[in-house]
Amino acid sequence: MLYGIVAATTALLLAAVLAALLRVPALRLGLLDRRQRQRRVPLSGGVAVVLATCLVVVGGDRTGFAPLGEGMGTLLAAGAGVAALGLVADAWRLKTRFLVGGTALAAAFVVPYGDTGSLAGVAAVGWIACVALAFRALDHADGVAGTVGVVTAFGVAACAAAEVMDGLAVLLSVLAAALTGFLMHNWPPARVALGGCGAMFTGFLLAAAAVTTRAGQDTAVGAGVLFALTAVAVADALLVLLIRRTAGRPPLRRGPDHLAHRLRRLGLTAAGAAVSLGVAAFAGVAVGVLVHTGLLGARAVLWVAGGVPVVVLVLWRVRARVPGQVSAGRDPRTGHAVPVGRAVPSRRPPGDRPRPRRQSVSAVQPPRESVESPPGAARRKASSQVSGVLRVRNG
Repeated sequence: MLYGIVAATTALLLAAVLAALLRVPALRLGLLDRRQRQRRVPLSGGVAVVLATCLVVVGGDRTGFAPLGEGMGTLLAAGAGVAALGLVADAWRLKTRFLVGGTALAAAFVVPYGDTGSLAGVAAVGWIACVALAFRALDHADGVAGTVGVVTAFGVAACAAAEVMDGLAVLLSVLAAALTGFLMHNWPPARVALGGCGAMFTGFLLAAAAVTTRAGQDTAVGAGVLFALTAVAVADALLVLLIRRTAGRPPLRRGPDHLAHRLRRLGLTAAGAAVSLGVAAFAGVAVGVLVHTGLLGARAVLWVAGGVPVVVLVLWRVRARVPGQVSAGRDPRTGHAVPVGRAVPSRRPPGDRPRPRRQSVSAVQPPRESVESPPGAARRKASSQVSGVLRVRNG
């Protein structure tokens, strides 16, 4: 217990210090993420979270204070490999198929096939890869990925503690503490971001730990518990796919289609959106933990499974601004921005017709310089002047 408190405190402080120290090198190397087009955030937070988690956990295992246990070293090594893949994607923009393939390959080494079975093990590999990429997509706004990650890590740690998996519980507690230290710099307005490195590392560890915790138990109930633990990430991915498919846009092109963007359109601030998604994550995680420990029946997961489509459909109906669209002004009646190509409504009452303006004389008559004499009249005038001069000389 004492080591857990010391390890969590060390991870929190180490992640906060590393995130601040690595910010300048990330700016110089160009590891940046655009937020709201005008603000660029360095992607140093993910490296700080990975280093803090690995150093504290490996240090506790080597010193003997908190042995990881069987299979935990492989899980941590696979997570570090996924983090390295995400860092490469941050620097060189890898295609999504490489991220999916690499994450699935790492997940294939950590799934306990002896407890899950072959078919369920293959499904678990795909699910771990999808959750890792879903957490990468959650890093679209300030404070969202870190808040959801902290809440989910504590929930999965509680499930591991209920199964007497102390090494896994310590690993997840250290991860939650490292994410908390990262949030000190990522809370709106963010100074650093997770990037693919930290987000995929977090999603991979959480999904793999949840699969390990539920291995050997009822498959249907386990699927419901895993869904409840990651409900916010799943809802965000579903919302993005629905919006982009119905709009005819590529599903992998970035845009303001995520949960936080839609909440901002409803009037919430950046901090309010992060807190709202954290509360939603806590609700789903609480249901998953209570069902896993047997304090709630398996049917309680249906509330989460039914609530996610409702939230997705409601937020899908919220009209979002098209990326790159410039506002032509604001509607004086509603205060909303009016896109280019539409006329800005007037403040004049509907029955009041505008009075015709008086046109000045200069507006009706053309200017004197614009009236030109015909070329024939000019020649006749010039010839008459020359003939008059000759008559005067001869006379």
